[in-house]
Amino acid sequence: MTEMSAIPMVFRDAVETLKSPPPRREIELSEIRPPKRLAPWTHALAAEASGPEGTAVTARLVLLHDPDGQPSWDGVLRLVAYLRTDVGSDLASDPGVAELGWSWLARALHSCRAEYTALGGTVTVTSSARFGEIAEPAQEHELELRGSWTPSETDLSAHARAFQEMITAAAGLPPVGVSVLGNRTPERRRHV
Repeated sequence: MTEMSAIPMVFRDAVETLKSPPPRREIELSEIRPPKRLAPWTHALAAEASGPEGTAVTARLVLLHDPDGQPSWDGVLRLVAYLRTDVGSDLASDPGVAELGWSWLARALHSCRAEYTALGGTVTVTSSARFGEIAEPAQEHELELRGSWTPSETDLSAHARAFQEMITAAAGLPPVGVSVLGNRTPERRRHV
């Protein structure tokens, strides 16, 4: 349906508030083609960020709307977040890495005061070894977080801020207004 009048008002309002918080400068945010088979109405955002240690993060946030609701949603709107980032071998082998990944989402929702129900998801950590002609890098470790929840309100601005905060945590970015000081080499210390 292409006519604006055909789009449910609750979905239109939710999309506008989802897009309302401006991203911090380290996060590149864009609208992408949403998946069509998950609900009658969908909207999707993609994000990329790079942390001070070069940690690259890619993420997506998808808004689903089914006017009839779905039993597992406990509502007519559902948010689905996906995040992928490379992790070091020390973190990949840490038994608490899955809980750390999940805390990025759970803490972000809590700190942004995003009201929700039916939160669930998975954190997967994978390790890949390369051989032969594609041997560099020899090993890679990746953390993937998938989570979904039902917002308790149609104003999704707090949920959008939580999505950005989740990315910030995964990238290792400092809080807004705090600068990361670079390592000072002995050469630089002498001239200070």
